[in-house]
Amino acid sequence: MNNENYKLETILSHMADIGGIKDIYGASHMPIYQTATFDLKKQGEDPYDYTRSGNPTRDSLENLLSAACSAKGTILTHTGIGAIALLLETFLTYNSKVLIDRDTYGGTYRLLKYYKEKLNVNLVFADFRDHDQVDNLLSDNSITLVLIESPTNPGLKIIDLKAISKLTQKYGAILAVDNSLATFASQKPLELGADISLFSTTKYISGHGSVIGGAIASNKTDLLKRLRFVSNAQGRNQNPMDVYVVSLGLPSLPVRLKAHEEKALVLAKWLEKQSCVLRVVYPGLESHPDHELAKKQMKYFNGVMTVDFDSIELAEFTVANLKLFSEKCSFGTPDSRIEIPGKISHASFSEEELLEIGIKKSTVRISVGLEDVMDLISDLQGVFDEFRLLQTNSLGK
Repeated sequence: MNNENYKLETILSHMADIGGIKDIYGASHMPIYQTATFDLKKQGEDPYDYTRSGNPTRDSLENLLSAACSAKGTILTHTGIGAIALLLETFLTYNSKVLIDRDTYGGTYRLLKYYKEKLNVNLVFADFRDHDQVDNLLSDNSITLVLIESPTNPGLKIIDLKAISKLTQKYGAILAVDNSLATFASQKPLELGADISLFSTTKYISGHGSVIGGAIASNKTDLLKRLRFVSNAQGRNQNPMDVYVVSLGLPSLPVRLKAHEEKALVLAKWLEKQSCVLRVVYPGLESHPDHELAKKQMKYFNGVMTVDFDSIELAEFTVANLKLFSEKCSFGTPDSRIEIPGKISHASFSEEELLEIGIKKSTVRISVGLEDVMDLISDLQGVFDEFRLLQTNSLGK
């Protein structure tokens, strides 16, 4: 099935056809080939032999994601951080330099620090909104890999991917974009000049919070060849059952992202009006410093925001007492979640490192789910009122 002229929604709704793996029974969804080995005598040319090296279920979803990401190839990994690890393991050698933003997912930062100790990798930090600074850091041609997120997690900065890609191409560095927060339904880094687009499939992609996985895509044949070799050699590929579970959420991805965005924008605007809230950071708000770039670069703003409360006590009380917001890591699920970044998702950061990216002890990260937004607002209002009453009673004693 030729997919070149189809929109994303159509591609995701015809998974079996776009995936290109022929099923003898004409299954409308890719079957699960839950097997370790294959009989070579019962196959034609280019046969499957061992699931670590190739499996029809995994190949089908990889083909589909390649079409969705405008990539020449995609590799599915067993976890999201596994995609980051595959990237680093493939392209970093002793004394390599990596250019990153301090505002980076905690798991990525923890892994980079590990490679710093293991291979003496040099971590060079930049604010990627400052293009002159990035140009200067790249100008000596010593940077091997540029690894960025947009939006960043948890600071939610928006990076001009097209501008950064021009700089990395100018100096010959590999540009890899972690697209987990935006997803390929919202922005396509490869179309904006990136060499590699990688993302967690645990979150918005699968959409139901019942499986973990990752993906790494590229339109550069030479990079894909190196990535595939390491992935197969180290056994980083995702198993068929998890591939199938990930695939179940894909047809509804664009619809879900739109719903997450609509609910998050209502909640963000309401939070901005609360006296106990000092700041709401959400790309969909006009108050966001990168709002215009977000509108230009992203189709959906999605459902993640950070909120600064006026006290640590209120932040902790809110997280502990909300009924509809569970205290869980991750995002992109039907249920809303709230966390204090330094406690869960960014526990690998020191307090000083968190402050450097604008994350205080009174900062929470909220992932807005698919509940009725008025129920979410009512839940938050009730907790704010309860905290205010407790404070008043405490002062009266």
